[in-house]
Amino acid sequence: MSNSSWFAVRRELSPKRRLFLSLMSFGIPLLLWCLVSYVPGIWHPMVKITNPGSVSYFSDGMMLPKASFHREVERLEKEGKAPPQGVPANPVYLPAPHEVAEAFYTAFTTPPQRRDEKWLYQSLGDSISVIFLGFVISTLIGLPLGILAGTYDFFGRLTEPFVEFFRYLPAPAFGALAVAILGINEAPKIAIIFIGTFFQQVLVMANTTRKLDPSLLEAAMTLGAKRLTLLFKVVIPGVLPDLFRDMRILLGWAWTYLIVAEMIGASSGITWFITQQARYKNFDNVYAAIMMIGIIGIATDLFLAWLGRRIFPWQRGAKA
Repeated sequence: MSNSSWFAVRRELSPKRRLFLSLMSFGIPLLLWCLVSYVPGIWHPMVKITNPGSVSYFSDGMMLPKASFHREVERLEKEGKAPPQGVPANPVYLPAPHEVAEAFYTAFTTPPQRRDEKWLYQSLGDSISVIFLGFVISTLIGLPLGILAGTYDFFGRLTEPFVEFFRYLPAPAFGALAVAILGINEAPKIAIIFIGTFFQQVLVMANTTRKLDPSLLEAAMTLGAKRLTLLFKVVIPGVLPDLFRDMRILLGWAWTYLIVAEMIGASSGITWFITQQARYKNFDNVYAAIMMIGIIGIATDLFLAWLGRRIFPWQRGAKA
């Protein structure tokens, strides 16, 4: 295969090249992170004190800007006193990859430092349960409504104007109202996820349903199929693979709304964990928690893609 085939228009790359590029999509950001973290000449605007010397307000491990450090060194050298010593460092909000990896491991193996804190896995468990309930409730209502709106003009005209209006209303705006009605437990979080995904689900699924090949309906009607038969034997089997793919995409939106939902009087969940760790400047834990969300998200999507290929084997040729 020639080198130009890397950029062939609307032509898939070979499996080896796709795998290579997929790995590079993670490898390039990781490489940049390592360069910024481990190569002092690139970007290390701070100095980490290793020996405070004669500076009374310096201490081991203290971090300060380079200009302040060099100013103190110059002053003490002029006075003939012991200057401080330090090593180049990045700000505390940008930990090195190995520090995040350690935090990732210790978050699951060591108890929280404070009594009111939760383990990372406990916070993740709380968030996953909220996501699951919010998205399932949204899908149970949005899926049939979307199919009906995409199949029958009656349901489309009856529901879509209001749904189009409501989807522009930001879900976080309903936070205070959800707390007033549902209390301060998990229910308002679930409600925010429902509001954030339900109206999008209805429109997306209605549009997907409308894309069903009309020749299938015409052939079924020619053979004498009636309304319910068309719906359950032609429309739903014909669009289910595409609806399944829509739900995979919409599940990602649910994670986005989770972060917003857990800002509302939260005392549990992954957002609460991130907020607590940021408050005490444990930014390695913050990065570990954010990456955990990404790992869970992509693992869930890969599992659903695998499940979809087995539930709908006739769609294996389609792009997942």
